[in-house]
Amino acid sequence: MSAAEERLRPHPSDRFAGTEHELDLPGALRALRAETKSGANGHRQITLLHHGPVRLLLFAFDEGGRMPQHRAPGWVTIHVLRGLLRVRTPEGEHVIQEGQILALAPDIPHDVDAVDDSDMLLGVYPEAPTGSAAATG
Repeated sequence: MSAAEERLRPHPSDRFAGTEHELDLPGALRALRAETKSGANGHRQITLLHHGPVRLLLFAFDEGGRMPQHRAPGWVTIHVLRGLLRVRTPEGEHVIQEGQILALAPDIPHDVDAVDDSDMLLGVYPEAPTGSAAATG
């Protein structure tokens, strides 16, 4: 079987081509949860957008699923679309539920645990240069 036949999803170069991207979160979540391969650490994920340092990733966690401690090179947003997540940082523990977002500054170590079946939209954004229009908005 060729590498192309083994892929679960279209190649990233195809998914990220072009200058505009309409993202169907409910459809992407249905597809993630329908995948036959079990997810690592109790979750499945797909990168929805990756241009330079900007990334949007969608996660489908099973109850008890987790992401071990890690850091990101930019600002991070953790948006809970469904369920309940526990995020630990050096400042403490955050329990985030559906509709809530946790924002973390660049390079903050954190881990994520799914208290129950949960869906999360993760964003990673570069820190804007001081004095730029993006930094003052």
